[in-house]
Amino acid sequence: MTLKSMTGFARTDGVHGDTSWFWEIRSVNGRSLDLRLRLPSGLERLETPVRAQCQERLSRGNCTVTLGVRRESGQMEIRLNETALAQALAVAKRAKDIAGLKPARLDTLLGMRGVVETAEPEESQKSQAALTDALLAGLASALDQLVAARTSEGERLQDVIEKQLASIGELVAQAAAAVARQPELLAGRLREQTARLGEAGAALEPERLHQEALLLAAKADIQEELDRLRAHVSATKELIASGQPAGRKLEFLAQEFNREANTTCSKASDIELSRIGLELKSVIDQLREQVQNIE
Repeated sequence: MTLKSMTGFARTDGVHGDTSWFWEIRSVNGRSLDLRLRLPSGLERLETPVRAQCQERLSRGNCTVTLGVRRESGQMEIRLNETALAQALAVAKRAKDIAGLKPARLDTLLGMRGVVETAEPEESQKSQAALTDALLAGLASALDQLVAARTSEGERLQDVIEKQLASIGELVAQAAAAVARQPELLAGRLREQTARLGEAGAALEPERLHQEALLLAAKADIQEELDRLRAHVSATKELIASGQPAGRKLEFLAQEFNREANTTCSKASDIELSRIGLELKSVIDQLREQVQNIE
C-alpha cells in the first residue's frame, strides 16, 4: 500500500446547458481536515453535499474548494419594473406642474436606474437539480485528480521514509555492536571508576562501592533504547503497509524515535556511541519533517 501526502492541486472544467463551470481544489498540510468552500452566490445549496464528498475522500489537510460559474449572456432577460416606472412618471408630472417644463421623454425615464432590469431566467426545480448533479459530478472528478496527486506525492515520501528507516536500522545495529558495549570493556571501565571512587574516599564501604558500580552500569546500558528503536522501526513499517491514513501515528512515532535517540546520546560512554547517537538524531529529524506531510 502507498502513503498519501496532504499536498495537491486539481482542476476540472465542464459545461451544462448554458452554464460553464470549473472546480479548483488546493490542499496543504493540516492537523485535521479543514475545508474552506468558495461557492458563487445562488449556489449555497451545494455546501452540504460538497462537504460530504470531500469528507468521504479526504481525512486530513487544509483544503480550499473553489467553484466558478458563468452563464451565457444571451440567456439574460430584460424586465420592466412597472412600479419604478410609475413612480418616475409621477415625479416627472409633478416637476412639470411646478416648473412648467416639457414632459420627460420615454427614453429618459427608461434610462433611470431600476426602471429597466436585467436578470437571469428563473430555473425550474428540475433544471436546478440537473445542474446540481452536473456540478457534483465535476467535483467528484476533481477529487479523483486531487487524490491521485496526493498519492503520487505520497509514493515519493514513502520512498524517502523507507530509506530513513533503513538508515535508523543500520545505526541501531552499529550501536549494538559498538566496541564500547563489549562486556569486558564495560567491566574494565567500571573497575577503573570504582577504583577512583575508592581513592577519593577511603571511608566508602564495599556495599556503597557496589551500589555505585550498579548505577554506573545502568547509566551506560543502552539496550532498552536500542530495543525500543527497533520496535519503532517495525511499527512504522506496519503502519505504512496498512494502507490507512497514518500521518498522526507516524508523527507520534517520530517523537518516540527522537526520545530514544536523545537518551542514547546522553548515555553514550565513548566517541563512537556519541557519533552514532548524533547520526540517529539527524536522520530522525529528517523523518519528522517528512511524516508531517502524510495524510
